[in-house]
Amino acid sequence: MTTLTAPLKKASPPSRPRTTTGVSKWKRRFPLLPALVFTIVVTQLPFVATIVISTLQWNILKPGDRHFVGLSNFTFVFTDERLRTAVLNTVVLTASVVLISVVLGLGLAMLLDRRFVGRGLARTLLISPFLVMPVAAALLWKHAIYNPDYGLPNGTLNAVYRLFGADNGPTVDWISSYPMPAVVVSLVWQWTPFMMLILLAGLQAQPGDVLEAARMDGASAVATFRHITLPHLRQYIELGILLGTIYVVQTFDAVYTITQGGPGSQTTNLPYEIYLTMFRKYEYGQAAAAGVVVVIGSIVIATFALRTIASLFREETSR
Repeated sequence: MTTLTAPLKKASPPSRPRTTTGVSKWKRRFPLLPALVFTIVVTQLPFVATIVISTLQWNILKPGDRHFVGLSNFTFVFTDERLRTAVLNTVVLTASVVLISVVLGLGLAMLLDRRFVGRGLARTLLISPFLVMPVAAALLWKHAIYNPDYGLPNGTLNAVYRLFGADNGPTVDWISSYPMPAVVVSLVWQWTPFMMLILLAGLQAQPGDVLEAARMDGASAVATFRHITLPHLRQYIELGILLGTIYVVQTFDAVYTITQGGPGSQTTNLPYEIYLTMFRKYEYGQAAAAGVVVVIGSIVIATFALRTIASLFREETSR
């Protein structure tokens, strides 16, 4: 006797989740709309206004003479001798501060990566210069350090000379004699903790098993740093350089407070030159054009910084 079996029904495919409609997407995004509008109003509208002003010949000393000049202001930015000097000073100042800060920050990060008594206190003290307001830091360096009469370096020199029987030591006017190094040193003091924090995070993210294997194989400390630690820190160093460049290239406080661009425009950088063009020459169009050039350059640098940050996150998530 044969038994008849009912034909098997085809299994129905699993039900797909309903696609989210555009309306529901906008419902989820609607709470973010005020923040988006606020960001556009605060950041993008002023930039658009700056671009418009950069196409005008506008000097407030001649209120009736305001007219459209196209890209003439940008031509002036790239051909004016003062602005070329400001660009050169900006490059020298930014490169010096960033590179010296990275080297010093790497050394301090390697010290803080080791365990020792009081490491937490040392880390707090080393971070503190970065927390000082830029204007306060510039005033501190101008009056407490660089002052030729009662500044710390001259006081130390005088004390050393008195130890050897001299009445007084040399009195050096550091700002007038060494204007660019004076600004660089003050900014290095402020930005080294920033580089130290980034590189310390990179050092603490090193795989411990790789370092242990290197020690077991008899690798020296120099060889371990050169072949393991330094390649691992490459992206962190790049990140520190890029972020530091973005911030240092916009330096205004130290230049204005310590040297005011002098003597003889030796420390006049782009932000300070824009300030002089705007508030001393009253050339709004030229100042706006120079500002647009600085913003575009900062955007280019920021793009590389964001790519470096993204590659760091991809590397961390792939582990």
